[in-house]
Amino acid sequence: MTDLKGPRDDRWYLSLMSPNTKGPQFAWLDPTSIYINAAAFDDLLDDLVAELNSDEIDVVAGLDAMGFVLGAAIGARLGRGFLPIRKAGKLCVDTDRVSYGNYSGRTQDMEMRTPAFAGGTRVLLVDQWVETGGTMDGAIRLVKRQGGTVAGLVTIAMEDNERTAAFRKSYPVTTAVLPGTAWQSQCNEQRLESFAAYSAGRTFPDAGRSMAPTGGQTSVE
Repeated sequence: MTDLKGPRDDRWYLSLMSPNTKGPQFAWLDPTSIYINAAAFDDLLDDLVAELNSDEIDVVAGLDAMGFVLGAAIGARLGRGFLPIRKAGKLCVDTDRVSYGNYSGRTQDMEMRTPAFAGGTRVLLVDQWVETGGTMDGAIRLVKRQGGTVAGLVTIAMEDNERTAAFRKSYPVTTAVLPGTAWQSQCNEQRLESFAAYSAGRTFPDAGRSMAPTGGQTSVE
């Protein structure tokens, strides 16, 4: 298979993310088209893991639901176990529960098994996207309740607001969308320039074909 990946410093895979087509009750974009393409997913993981030190992490926790995909993959890369933090009512074991406000403004509950880890365990929290920060805040509270330490936060992108600014001050934060870039500005506006050229077919991992960063935005650093 021909290697058609873009330069390693342009986060080319971000242009594969698809826009919302279902209305305001859903998230404004969908990053999962990155995952379906092996080259894109591999580069995303390379960029995220490059900033992490496995010696400072005991376990990786992923937030329900798409944080499971990214978190489990990062845990495997780091050689660390994976802990799912679930939406309420899904786990068949004893749990601790917190309420949080999600990106849509709704209040929901999330749960973590109890006990999930020994006191002092360093937990890396992973979610696919951090918009308002409410979901991540709930996960942080769950980890702290059981005596764990938040080793850091990982996500594809973290939008800029008062709560996420507090996250950056309190914890190591690793994002594929780098702060201060045009990608970050577009995420804050909830509209990527690459949406204009988005085509689902660009992401398909068809036999004999690799992903090329063509027909869309390739570098906005």
